[in-house]
Amino acid sequence: MKLTPLETARIFTRTAQPWSLLGGILFYALGVGVAHYLGEPLDWRVYWLGQACITMLQVSSFYLKHYFDLPPYHRNDPKRDAKPITDLPKPAWLQAAITTLTVDAVIAALLISGRDLNPVSLILFVIGFALLFFYAVPPFRLVYSGYGELIQAYFVASLTPFIAYALQSGDLHRLLWLLTQPLTALYLATTMALTLHGTPEQIRLGRQNIWSRIGWQRGFMLHNLLVLGAFVLLGVFSLLGLPWLLTWPGLLGLPFGVLQVVHVNQIADGDKPRWRLLSLLALASLGIAAYSITLTLWIH
Repeated sequence: MKLTPLETARIFTRTAQPWSLLGGILFYALGVGVAHYLGEPLDWRVYWLGQACITMLQVSSFYLKHYFDLPPYHRNDPKRDAKPITDLPKPAWLQAAITTLTVDAVIAALLISGRDLNPVSLILFVIGFALLFFYAVPPFRLVYSGYGELIQAYFVASLTPFIAYALQSGDLHRLLWLLTQPLTALYLATTMALTLHGTPEQIRLGRQNIWSRIGWQRGFMLHNLLVLGAFVLLGVFSLLGLPWLLTWPGLLGLPFGVLQVVHVNQIADGDKPRWRLLSLLALASLGIAAYSITLTLWIH
């Protein structure tokens, strides 16, 4: 029984990690929002081309990761395997990755031909491409080095808004750093919360993530420090020049962050995990903080 087009689309969508793609869209808007807040004239053509370039880069990285995750002779052939078809043949993932990388190259060419890719944004794009490529592809395969979550957090919450701002202004600004550092910490904590449930299976498969690298107890402590430290950083940065107008919207995620820490502590104490609740709390603390700051940037 072959997969229907709808089932195939669902597999491609699920593998592309929609929540991470949405994070890329939100943090790209935050970077351009900083440019708008500082009075930079916005080029909407560059906005959408830059956003498409970031998204295609993310998607290609996830597809390459999945391609190399599959065994060498993965075919998912119903004639040889009695299990239901739940994945695509391995070559399909390589073809999908090549397609998205080609689209990315075309978009980059459009930016270059329009003289929109300034030196700062070009350097940042090259760094981003290198991070996501080596995140997924051997021999580095940083996704299973124990630093994969950190790379994703840095790319989405730090590098993406820097690229977005640089495309519009041709330079960088201190305000970007003040806003992205707390949110990067919160993004990493969110990723840790979302990957906690699947860590035992990853360990069984011989794959390392941040939990298995530093250990359970240190992982719980790091998660909690990242969540609470992110909101403390916002408060500290407000004393170092971050306008209160941009500080208090980020603090709106604090109640969800506190509940997230409480639930993680309960799991650490041996209580029965409620994975869906933990995921919702983690996404809410990050999403509300990042969205509130981004919205404030755009309306002022």
